[in-house]
Amino acid sequence: MSAKLRLSVVLIAKNEASLLEDCLNSVSWADEIILLDSGSSDGTPALARDLGAKVFENTDWQGFGKQRQLAQDYASGDYILMIDADERVTPELRQSIEACLQQPDDSKVYRLGRRNLFMGRFMRHSGWYPDRVCRLYKADKFRYNNDLVHEAVDTGNAKIVDLKGDLLHLTCRDFFAFQRKQMNYAEAWAKQRFQQGKRCSYFSIISHTLAAFLKTWVLRAGFLDGKQGLLIAGVNAQYTFNKYAALWAFSHQLQKSEPQ
Repeated sequence: MSAKLRLSVVLIAKNEASLLEDCLNSVSWADEIILLDSGSSDGTPALARDLGAKVFENTDWQGFGKQRQLAQDYASGDYILMIDADERVTPELRQSIEACLQQPDDSKVYRLGRRNLFMGRFMRHSGWYPDRVCRLYKADKFRYNNDLVHEAVDTGNAKIVDLKGDLLHLTCRDFFAFQRKQMNYAEAWAKQRFQQGKRCSYFSIISHTLAAFLKTWVLRAGFLDGKQGLLIAGVNAQYTFNKYAALWAFSHQLQKSEPQ
């Protein structure tokens, strides 16, 4: 049996002091914790240090993907576990992670199932569970992409392996804060697609919005999540509307600015 390898837990944060303690306590068993702060004003860096993390700072924000990769570059462990301040590793997931470190396979990337909280309820359907994300991988073999939003590990030809145990994700604790975050994501998504030369029609806004609602409510069995499931279907439709409406707006502004 191979010797257990070192694990670096890595996260990026800004003004997450209210969430940080429970997050870092859930991974206190790791060999090191790396936190890259992007300019907090609520004492996040000091709290992280008090909880045993190694803290660095980068306020030159260039997107989630680049910030995560910069944070990863500070890690010294053999394996990376990338998490967020609003996530918690459950005991069962910890056991799965430690088992991987005892029998490592550099060709694999490990995927975690997130259980997402929405308005006081951890969802079981609606496309919110198991919300699988690739977060555990060999540090010197895999890197994050440069997406402004919805960033991900570039897994290449790696074999993706699902781990047992949940990663608890406190997605929506404050509905209005959640909505503001969704709006920011929509704007970043639209801006990135526009810069890539993507455009959309007025009809695309409507069709994608309706499709998002039906996909969540019907195909992903959102109706089984009760009132929260209906709200999520509406939120997903609204988010989709905002994305495509913003992309259309960028295109419309470009057409108006072009010489006639």
